[in-house]
Amino acid sequence: MWTDPATDPREQLPPAHGEKATLGQYLEAYRMTLEMKCEGLDAAQMATRAVPPSDLSLLGMVQHLARVEHRWFRCVLGGAPTTPRLYEDGDGGFADVSPTDEAVEAAWATWRREVDHARTLWEGLEESRLGDEFDTGGGGVTARDLAVHMVEEYARHMGHVDLLRECLDGRTGQ
Repeated sequence: MWTDPATDPREQLPPAHGEKATLGQYLEAYRMTLEMKCEGLDAAQMATRAVPPSDLSLLGMVQHLARVEHRWFRCVLGGAPTTPRLYEDGDGGFADVSPTDEAVEAAWATWRREVDHARTLWEGLEESRLGDEFDTGGGGVTARDLAVHMVEEYARHMGHVDLLRECLDGRTGQ
């Protein structure tokens, strides 16, 4: 473990009460985990495809998760389902990575912008609307299902992030 549980920011989140708060808190914890697992890496490490033949890299993961945040929160929950997708590289944001400080800074800035926007939308959503359907541009999804999907998306990819980080420098942990 590289983070002492006593100082782990995920452990400092306030207790969640209710369905909306619980879903939001799980999502926040996974967002924090992504940032923690990428701490201390340089641009070359962030862009390294550490598990050949896969195109996965930590930089690609940041781009992919920015894309997912953008799609589900800005486009669907925000009511603009036909907005062009971020990182349209044919591989969900994983393919187009560059081992430069500028590329890493831009990816993090985009991810943080999308996360901030998602937080604003989620905080403004009345709990009574969790069952309301939102247009995906090809169907509908409830706010509840959208949030569960986002938790699932982060949870699945944090396993990938664990492996990528361990391949880079041997670091393992929560």
